[in-house]
Amino acid sequence: MTTAPAIDLRRYGHNDLADIRQTLLDVHADAYFERRHEEFVQRFPWFVDHWGQREGFACVVAYEGGEPIGFTYGAPGEPGREWWREYLAEEPADPSTFSVSELMLKPKRRKQGLGERLHTALLADRPEALAVLTVDTKRPRLQALYEGWGYRKVGERQPFPDSPLYAVMLLDLRAPSAS
Repeated sequence: MTTAPAIDLRRYGHNDLADIRQTLLDVHADAYFERRHEEFVQRFPWFVDHWGQREGFACVVAYEGGEPIGFTYGAPGEPGREWWREYLAEEPADPSTFSVSELMLKPKRRKQGLGERLHTALLADRPEALAVLTVDTKRPRLQALYEGWGYRKVGERQPFPDSPLYAVMLLDLRAPSAS
């Protein structure tokens, strides 16, 4: 009987970006192969660099048999400029926020619980009180998945003219059910 290779989750930070940048681009190329000609999808390297240059950038890459199969990354939000701010009537007692920018898996690795493992590893031991992410409003099953992880939709935004309309989702990292 052959056993599948174990999944190895590796953590990286701001100073590691040069070493992992191509890995992130390669997984993205696999994940978005069908949409590779869309202008917004083609700008992914800019997003990697934008997030990776931020102090507090954190990334978790999943490897199987030494091959990267998925990743997630983000960084602390800029105080006063968090994605959720315009949608809440009252500011939380502690508004510190970690922005989850990407969670991406190679297509063959989806729907196996790996996304949640990556997400949990990324947010483990974060000092912020909240996590925020956005999800394409045309992907209601993905939104429901995040709701199952404890997120709640607080609004919608389109950050760029050529980007999808996104649901803005907020997670209380100090709640008992937070991932």
